[in-house]
Amino acid sequence: MQTPALPTIEQIASCVAGYDPNALAVTQAQDFIARFVPQVGAVERLALRCALGRALAHDVVSPFDVPSHDNSAMDGYALRSADLRGDAPTTLRVAGTGYAGQAFDGPVAAGECVRIMTGAVMPAGLDTVVPQEFTTARDGTVVVPPGVVSAGDNRRLKGEDLARGEAALHAGRVLRPADIGLLASLGQAEVPVRRRLRVAFFSTGDELRSIGEPLAAGCVYDSNRYTIHGMLTRLGVELLDLGVVRDDPAALETVFRSACENADAVITSGGVSVGEADHTRQVMGRLGEVAFWRIAMRPGRPMAFGRIASNGRTAVLFGLPGNPVAVMVTFYAFVRDALLVMAGASSQGLQTLPLLRARTTEAIRKKPGRTEYQRGIVTRAADGDWDVQLTGAQGSGILRSMSVANGLVVLHHEQGSVERGDYVDILPFDGLV
Repeated sequence: MQTPALPTIEQIASCVAGYDPNALAVTQAQDFIARFVPQVGAVERLALRCALGRALAHDVVSPFDVPSHDNSAMDGYALRSADLRGDAPTTLRVAGTGYAGQAFDGPVAAGECVRIMTGAVMPAGLDTVVPQEFTTARDGTVVVPPGVVSAGDNRRLKGEDLARGEAALHAGRVLRPADIGLLASLGQAEVPVRRRLRVAFFSTGDELRSIGEPLAAGCVYDSNRYTIHGMLTRLGVELLDLGVVRDDPAALETVFRSACENADAVITSGGVSVGEADHTRQVMGRLGEVAFWRIAMRPGRPMAFGRIASNGRTAVLFGLPGNPVAVMVTFYAFVRDALLVMAGASSQGLQTLPLLRARTTEAIRKKPGRTEYQRGIVTRAADGDWDVQLTGAQGSGILRSMSVANGLVVLHHEQGSVERGDYVDILPFDGLV
């Protein structure tokens, strides 16, 4: 079967409403990227313990009913609801005991019950469990007060969680700890997952130095690679760190080709600003199909996106700004979800980052027409609500502010200035950065 041709930038641009590469809204850029990125096709089978964070390649179907029998949800007494006397106490003779993994299989006559433990199979003919704390046991009998249970209470039905042949988890699900437990409960020793996504990344700029090198006047240590490494590690992808590349056409082309030939996606930081006097943009354009955007956002306005090719291999390219905060913001606004989709996550399986609501402790100035991400410190107020205070200066080069903050204040495209006490959306950092 012939592999279908990948859509071009022009084709996708025609599908994105109001597409303007010089004034692209955040949501438009996200839509564009979602339409453009391909999904890895290779599938591998992994031992269940190794599958956390990977995307399922196929549906996993339950081989049996879960639970496999009607069973008790409580420690107590299994009985026939028809034996209950309504408004008067009911005295029942205890015919025996059923344990989890050791069912009571003797006869149970009218007026009798079975002492039963949580998870034990319900004896034939019995339909209700009364919790033991509601009863009084004496001389081989138990007394059930009126009104403490109704027919069917505290009984788990066969197949109520999963029916035999039903999909327990669907293809595209990014497996979480609970999913691993669910698969184990179905006896799945191995699961089919998409192969791990390979991501290459590097920084560009003559002023950058790697840790351990001496700093000349005007030079700085490259922090972006370390930040990107941490963000990618959270996604569980395979990493290829290509270091710092000086602003030299031959060196840049060599590194771009190596990245493209060995990875599914390439992330760069720096060298994408409009009119910037360097060679990164030229090399990107020479190796493939790349769009250079001005996105209506702050921080992170300049960005490059597309695909590059070398020696028959193709990779998706994310050219991020060079400022440290802008790198992080654009990664979480555009790159994170795209990489998860490339790794096999479906729209249903994608774990979209949640937005919370918090009350501002200060006024925030903003003009409609762009999305702003401001660093904030979220705390619990005396009334139990969440408050957010900005970290101070919001320059895109102030990386320390990202370390001090515990969330981003998200001020949306059409939103204007915010007064003290107004509620705003927060993208929390816990488990994220």
